[in-house]
Amino acid sequence: MSERALLRTDGLWRALTQKRGLFLIAGPCVIESPTHPHKVASRLRAITRSLGIPWIFKASYDKANRSSLGSYRGPGLERGLEILKGVRERHGVPILTDVHEVEQVERAAEVADVLQIPAFLCRQTDLVRAAAETGKIVNIKKGQFMSPWDMKTVVEKAASTGNRRVLVTERGFTFGYNNLVVDMRSFPVLRSFGFPVVFDVTHSVQRPGGLGDRSGGDSHFIDTLGPAGVAAGVSGLFMEVHENPARALSDGPNAYKLSRLARLLKRLLRIEKAAHR
Repeated sequence: MSERALLRTDGLWRALTQKRGLFLIAGPCVIESPTHPHKVASRLRAITRSLGIPWIFKASYDKANRSSLGSYRGPGLERGLEILKGVRERHGVPILTDVHEVEQVERAAEVADVLQIPAFLCRQTDLVRAAAETGKIVNIKKGQFMSPWDMKTVVEKAASTGNRRVLVTERGFTFGYNNLVVDMRSFPVLRSFGFPVVFDVTHSVQRPGGLGDRSGGDSHFIDTLGPAGVAAGVSGLFMEVHENPARALSDGPNAYKLSRLARLLKRLLRIEKAAHR
């Protein structure tokens, strides 16, 4: 990692871990077009600046885990990273994106400030270690099939590289068919590992494969689960947002409407202040 990139990463990590209050990881599920990420980023930047919330823009260049073969996946690695680089430079915002294979890590690290390990891949040792070896911040999502205490060995894989810039994200646990639940006891367990804990509140209301050839979701529960997670002591929130979730190309049923975000964040900041005064 270049000296300039290292300084940027160090500055972002300090902003996430040394400032009291919440940080936000937010953006559309997937890159829908060359212009759409800029539209979302512009609105998110205005909202988070007005509230003083550290923010990381997220979007995927490829949604490798989709319900059906015909589902939209994104523009792919090269074009997707080119678009994300433009978002970072134009809006002055750090970038998070998923990596699915070891071969993608080095290329993605040239653009992204945070490399994310998808939930279904959190046990892939080589992928976790490769992401951490870049020196970038690594966000590891807890698998829907894992207990919170099982994540201790996962974050230790990343930290074994000498990189302790690790976030661990709760995104719900598989409960029966096409359903996820969030056990609030998960947050103190994950926090005990010594790394910041993030709550992916939008994927937690997803119903995987619930619509047959695509996933459903209960986005109206975001307003319930978000405050509960903040009260339970998370450091940050992960949210997929869209100006029109009904028309989103991926994960629309569990996305939060962008026009409602500022009001929710104000409420969450009040809860965070009251809970951790």
